Amino acid sequence: MSISVLTIVKGRAGALNNLIKALAANTILPDELVVVFMNEPERNLPDTPFIIKQFSFSHREDLPLAAARNFAAKNAAGDRLIFLDVDCIPSSLLVETYLNNFQVGFLVNGEVRYLQIGFDRHADWFSELEASSEPDPIRFGMTTLPHELFWSLNFGCFAEDYRKIEGFDEMFAGYGAEDTDFAFTAREQAVGMKLIAAVAYHQYHEQYKPPLNHFDDIVRNAKVFFKKWKKWPMEGWLKSFVNLGLITWDNDQLRILRKPNQQEILKARKV
Repeated sequence: MSISVLTIVKGRAGALNNLIKALAANTILPDELVVVFMNEPERNLPDTPFIIKQFSFSHREDLPLAAARNFAAKNAAGDRLIFLDVDCIPSSLLVETYLNNFQVGFLVNGEVRYLQIGFDRHADWFSELEASSEPDPIRFGMTTLPHELFWSLNFGCFAEDYRKIEGFDEMFAGYGAEDTDFAFTAREQAVGMKLIAAVAYHQYHEQYKPPLNHFDDIVRNAKVFFKKWKKWPMEGWLKSFVNLGLITWDNDQLRILRKPNQQEILKARKV
């Protein structure tokens, strides 16, 4: 029995160091941390009481989320996998909570709490994560989680179930919909969903609402998803693109009218 924590990285040097620091402070340590740098070289990382295996993963796409996660899983030695987004700071009980709740045939979903801007201004911020954060407004209070709300930010599964699902579909390039597709495939393979109290604190960074900075990826991946499942993903974002006059979108057609300009992208940025 062994546990691998996996994270994929583009930039985010400070966030990754915080993740590693918190993981090293867990009540139960993983056997290894697998870090995959997407189109970036390996880095000097902090010393840890567990093995860190790091890789530089080259890919034609700038942000190959699906392919990088599969690469991380392929290079993980553990029979139990915990996927953590690089922006996540694991709570001290995260690994222990996963260890007590891994279940064959299930995707095990941890909780996410969002840290506010300036969360790390105080010298003792590391001990104030709970007080400095707010729960995920969509999933907070749920006792069961539908496959439609799966999120790869903080989840775990047995390596054999990851292989059963055949990992993330690498037809999804860049940002958007690869999570939902993974969960839909899991459901087809009779892999269930389990919600547990393995808390990760999401570090603040600027966001775009809607994410116009990923416009091309979202439109392309929405089409890939619809062709595969005959359902549209990311409907809220697509509706926003329609309202901005960027696309036309009806029952089975999505067409780009124009791409967002730099001014529109900057306006969507939330600081």
